[in-house]
Amino acid sequence: MLRFTERGIYCPQADIYIDPWQPVEKAIVTHGHSDHARWGMRHYLCHRHTAPILRLRLGMDIAIQELAYGEVLTVNGVRISLHPAGHIIGSAQVKLEHKGEVWVVSGDYKLAYDGLSEPFEPVRCHHFVTESTFGLPVYQFPDPATVFPAINQWCARNAAEGLNSVLLGYALGKSQAILAHLDTTIGPVFLHGAVANVNASLGEIGFQFAGARITSETDRKAIKDAIIVAPPSAYGSPWLKKLLPYRIALCSGWMQLRGARRRRGVDRGFVLSDHCDWRQLNDAITATAAETVYVTHGYEEPFARWLREEKGLQAKEVHLQGGETGEEDL
Repeated sequence: MLRFTERGIYCPQADIYIDPWQPVEKAIVTHGHSDHARWGMRHYLCHRHTAPILRLRLGMDIAIQELAYGEVLTVNGVRISLHPAGHIIGSAQVKLEHKGEVWVVSGDYKLAYDGLSEPFEPVRCHHFVTESTFGLPVYQFPDPATVFPAINQWCARNAAEGLNSVLLGYALGKSQAILAHLDTTIGPVFLHGAVANVNASLGEIGFQFAGARITSETDRKAIKDAIIVAPPSAYGSPWLKKLLPYRIALCSGWMQLRGARRRRGVDRGFVLSDHCDWRQLNDAITATAAETVYVTHGYEEPFARWLREEKGLQAKEVHLQGGETGEEDL
């Protein structure tokens, strides 16, 4: 039912693409990260919580059709529905069903509950297209329920020593998860403009997060014993250096490896990911009962080989253009 083309994952029967990276007539977008949501599509279809993010990033005048989770749209006999992916707010798996054949495209996803995103929903299917950002056995993430208290404890120690705490996490997804679990009694919370912009868009649909935007009028010297949430791109920037003295932490699945933390030169790394680790990937695929698995976005070859040799599945690696891991996969 689906083809992997130079423009993206394509369903000929419905004449629609999923997360295309080149302009097309109709696109289903799994979530708002820029490696999945691109400019130039004539019509967009997404979950209703993703819509304000697409307007923020792609323009207020784009044409969007919104769906709720589980709502079915039938296009030329193909039943299309979106199901929770657990990745970030509004993230969705795409289910396509035609004449009894079911395909599911995962987009980015995780099984570990972050207390904010709609939890991942396993969808039984014949064919499953999965990401593999952390598709190696070395990636075994701790429960987020233990990571968030550790972040608060670190921030409290910094404040007691008269230092600001800078938490680096991607502006869409990671930052909101951090903010949702911050102990705001530790000190005032401030936001990089990119994080504040996302929060404002999500505020339109009822999500509220702590924090004041840092603007050109903000007195940097008045930011003391504070928690500052910013994207990784702020690291080393003049914007951030004006907020000294501080300690800085990166919240990322890549922090699983000590070498990654050293290379980034931060004071602390918290293992906090918006993606599945090795165990979650295996559990999710088992839950789908899929007979054929297409592996994309990450460690395609080793993970597909594992699924063939150890799980007995028909697994194929598919390297999609635009599927390289970038900052939004931190």
